[in-house]
This record gives sequence, C-alpha cells and structure tokens, in this order.
Amino acid sequence: MAAPPLVAPTTLADPDTPFAVVDVHKAQSNIERLARRADRLGVTLRPHVKTAKSLDVAALLHGGAPGPVTVSTLAEAEAFADGGYTDITYAVGIDAHKLPRVIALLRRGVTLRVLLDSREQAAFVAEAAHEAGVAVPAQIEIDCDGHRGGLKPGSPELVDIGRILHEAGCLDGVLTHAGESYFAYTPEEQRLAAGNERDAAVAAAERLRAAGLPVGTVSVGSTPTAHAAEDLTGVTELRAGNYVFFDLVMAGLGVCRVEDLALSVVVTVIGHRPEYGWIITDGGWMAMSRDRGTSVQAQDQGYGLVLDLAGNPVPGLAMTGASQEHGTLTARAGADLPDLPVGTRLRILPNHACATAAQHHGYHVIDSTRSADTAPAIQAIWERITGW
Repeated sequence: MAAPPLVAPTTLADPDTPFAVVDVHKAQSNIERLARRADRLGVTLRPHVKTAKSLDVAALLHGGAPGPVTVSTLAEAEAFADGGYTDITYAVGIDAHKLPRVIALLRRGVTLRVLLDSREQAAFVAEAAHEAGVAVPAQIEIDCDGHRGGLKPGSPELVDIGRILHEAGCLDGVLTHAGESYFAYTPEEQRLAAGNERDAAVAAAERLRAAGLPVGTVSVGSTPTAHAAEDLTGVTELRAGNYVFFDLVMAGLGVCRVEDLALSVVVTVIGHRPEYGWIITDGGWMAMSRDRGTSVQAQDQGYGLVLDLAGNPVPGLAMTGASQEHGTLTARAGADLPDLPVGTRLRILPNHACATAAQHHGYHVIDSTRSADTAPAIQAIWERITGW
C-alpha cells in the first residue's frame, strides 16, 4: 500500500518538534537598526553571517543584493561565493592547510581576506601567494582587550608581520573584536569598550603606516560595541553578527529588548513531575545548546525563556534544566506553575542565538505582523550552512 502524500506544514502547530523559528519582521527591524547606526557613523557595515549561516537571512542585510560579509568558516565562504557574494572576510586565524580553498575562491574572483597574528602565518600566506601567483589579502588581528587572539597595538611583531605581507602584495589591513564587551553590563562600560576597540585598531594602523606600510582596512566590531560606538574616526568598517537575531545575553546587557529576539525553538510538553515542580518538553540541549551565558548576568535565564506558540511570554516560566532530548521548565520564585497539558506547544527564547541556531538544519519563518493567531503561519523554510 502506497504511503499517503505528505502535507506541507502550514503553521507552527504542524511540524514535528523541536524546530527553530525566525520571525522575519523582528530580524528585519534589528538589521535596519544597525544599518542606520553605521550610516550615521560613516562606516561600511560588514555583517557577520556566522549566527544565521543562511543565504536567505543574509538577503535581508543588503536589500536582497550580495554585499560585504564576514564568515567564520570556509564552508560559509564557499556557500556565500556560490550565492554571488564576492567581498568576504574570513575572521578566524588562518592555518596553512586551509589556503588551497582560499586560493580557489580568489581565483573565482572572490575577494576573500584571511586573518593572522604571527610571523609564521604571515610567512606561509606569503609563500602560498607566491607559489599560486595570486595575492592573498590578509588582515592582522589586533588584541584590544585580552579576550582571545591578536597582537597588542604596540607589539614589536606588528610591523615585521606587516612588512612580510606587504612585500608579498598581501597586506590588507587590521581587524579587532571587543569580545570582552559581552561582559560590559552598563551603557557606559559598552561605550568605553567601543572606544577602546576603535583606539586599538587605529593605533595599530597608524604604526604600520608610520613604517611606510599601506593599511586600507581598519575593521572593528562586536554586537555590543557596534550599538554603543559614538565615534569611529579612523575606522573603515563595522562588523557584528548576533544582532540579526539577538538573544537573552544581549537583552541582559541592555543592547536589545526581549521583544526584539527573532529566534526561538518550538518544543512540545511531553510530561509532568508535579512533585518537583517540573514540566518536561521534548527540547533538550540538542535543541537549545548547552550555552548558559546569562548565568553570569544579574538575571539568570536558565536555558531560555518560555513563550506560548503565538509569541506571548508565559509569566514566570523558564527552561532551567536540559538533558540531551528533554527540557525542564520550572516556575520562578513567587510564580505559579501553569497548567500546560501534554501536547502543548511552546517557544523557547535562547541564551545564545549562534549556539542554538547551530543545533538546527534550518528555520521555519514567520512574520509576527501578519497574524495574531495562536499558531502563526509558516511563510517559508530557510536552510542553514553547516560544516567547516
């Protein structure tokens, strides 16, 4: 007997759970907010696509046409090149074995910049460029806050690295990322982080120029500093990625409101443990990730905040526990545990949009302005790019 024909899902009540949802209206509002700010600051906006990893989401960034983007994997770079993007920065330190893929994209006419912070990397980039007969544009990573990689602006290695790259025709500029801004809890701390980020990048660029080396690009950015920067004199471009979806960490920092979060995960209630005050769902850490980024903030949001299917907050309810395929919802102190029968669908807002999105193959797209229904209509399904 033939299987019955599949019926395409039409609302958030239809697909098997758990699955990721993007509210396109909220994402577009978030995108437009930072675009206006970049315009006011007089810099190019180079969005980081590592959060969404989606050509469909990226189409919202530049009015539907390919524009400058930042990537975190070569798989992203290749997928975006296939999608017509030709101005790409690969903002993770380069390793020699990845250079053949970089050179292949350069030969296709894609301007793909690589990132480095050592003489060793500069030497193998210069050698690969010479052997291939193709300039490999490279940016020197600057450490503005001790968060991760990079050279301090005053490092004695900076000019040496710049010279190795310049002599090979590969020096493109400098890049920094204020990673510690994710722990800047007040607007003033975020403004200071943005100013320090700018100052570090500009100081490094000026040292290179003073040594007679050309610096075309001075790139800065993180989601908190991009929204806090007041003066980007000397900077050519601004990068950020999380802002497209935002998340509870960003809301906890005050960079956005909870209402601005564009990504959620639909889960189903599958059980109750009244003796413990638990509601059990089918969305564990495989659906939400293990990220507990709000645990160091004033308000710990557990693994996420709970909405009903229409997107309305369920008062006092949070996802406070997770095993691989089970999520545990509990009421906060002073709140009552709601009566949510088995089969009830809910949406969970994530701590870290990048980590939660990475658990899913794609997004079920809704538009919160089109309907106030209890189960919003699915407008489209957008695929994600996976792998490295």
